[in-house]
Amino acid sequence: MKIQRLISVLILVIPGAIGVYGWTLMREAFFTNFTPEGFHWGMFMMGLVLFIFGVAFVGGFIFYRDKKRRYGRRFKDDLDE
Repeated sequence: MKIQRLISVLILVIPGAIGVYGWTLMREAFFTNFTPEGFHWGMFMMGLVLFIFGVAFVGGFIFYRDKKRRYGRRFKDDLDE
């Protein structure tokens, strides 16, 4: 059981780290806009792709886990009223 939890944490950490690296690339592309070299569109787009991948993977993992364990059914009665 502990190995499964470790693997699931690693599955979440690796795409999360990729998303953080994408955010860093976008930030660097934005702040180098103030230098004479201009805006780095390639670095910004690569960072955007990596950031979207990381957020989508982590969000999909959490959504699938909540759907599998039926966490949403707890709050359905509150919304009907």
